[in-house]
Amino acid sequence: MTIRDIIIKYSQELEKISDTPRLDVELFLQKALGGVDRIYIHLNLNKELTTEQYDEFIEYINDRINGRPVAYIVGNREFMGLDFFVKEGVLIPRPDTETLVEEIIDLCKDKNEEVDILDIGTGSGAITVSLAKYITNSKVMSFDISEIPLQVGKINAINNDVDNKIEFVKSDVFSAIKDKEIQFDVIVSNPPYIPKKDIETLHTQVKDYEPYNALEGGEDGLDFYRQITKESIDYLKQGGILAYEVGHDQAEDVSEIMKSYGYTKIYKKKDIQGIDRVVIGFKL
Repeated sequence: MTIRDIIIKYSQELEKISDTPRLDVELFLQKALGGVDRIYIHLNLNKELTTEQYDEFIEYINDRINGRPVAYIVGNREFMGLDFFVKEGVLIPRPDTETLVEEIIDLCKDKNEEVDILDIGTGSGAITVSLAKYITNSKVMSFDISEIPLQVGKINAINNDVDNKIEFVKSDVFSAIKDKEIQFDVIVSNPPYIPKKDIETLHTQVKDYEPYNALEGGEDGLDFYRQITKESIDYLKQGGILAYEVGHDQAEDVSEIMKSYGYTKIYKKKDIQGIDRVVIGFKL
C-alpha cells in the first residue's frame, strides 16, 4: 500500500474522532517510517510501506481509534516553536497556554537583571522550558508533586539546551521552600482547574488518558488558585508578578481571589479564540 493510498483511506477512518485526521495519519506515517519529516511524506506519495512499517502504522491507528491522544502515540508535541517529549503521566501542552507564556515574556523583556521565576506544576515542562529559553536572563524553579513530570521536564530542558537554567523540585505547591527565605520576580501556574463534577464530561482522550491530578481542581475548580494566591504573597518580591492560566469561565473568579489577597493592577488576557485565558496580578 502506498503512502498516498494510506493517507486517503485512514484519513477517512479518523474523520469521526479527530479534527485533524490527515495530520494524524501523516504523523503516524512519519513515526512508522523511522522519524522522517513531513516533506519526505509529501515527496514520496508513491512509496510502498514494508509489512513491518505498515503493521506499526496500524498499531498507531488502532490506538487513535481507541481514544489515545496523538501526542502520546508519537511521543512529542510542539509548543512555542519548541519540541517537547511527552508521555502518559504529563499533561499535553496546549496552544492556549502559549498566551500565558507570551504575556510573561512580554512583561519581562525590559528587565536587565536576573529574572527569578517559579513555575508551579511542571507537567511536560512546556511553561518552564519556554520561559527559560525565551527570557535569556532568567533562572527558573519548577515544582511538581509527581515524579513523572519532573523526569519529563528534565528531558525537555536538556533537549532544548536550558537545563543549566532550571531547577526541578518535587513539591506540593510551596512545601519545598516553606522554611526558606527565597523570593521570585514571577510565579506562574497552569494549575488543575476542572471542577470535579465536570471531569466525566471531558473527551475520552482527556479523561481516560491525561493525569487526573493535572485536571481536577476541586468542587468548583478553584482550589489551587485559592491556595497558590494565598501563599504566593510570601514568595514574591515587591512588584512581583503572579500569572495564571484559567478555565474558560474562571477569569472573573480568579481575579477576585487575587484581589482578596492584596494583589493589584489585575488584568486578563484573551487567547486566540477570544476567551479570557490569562489572569495577571502584581504584589504591592
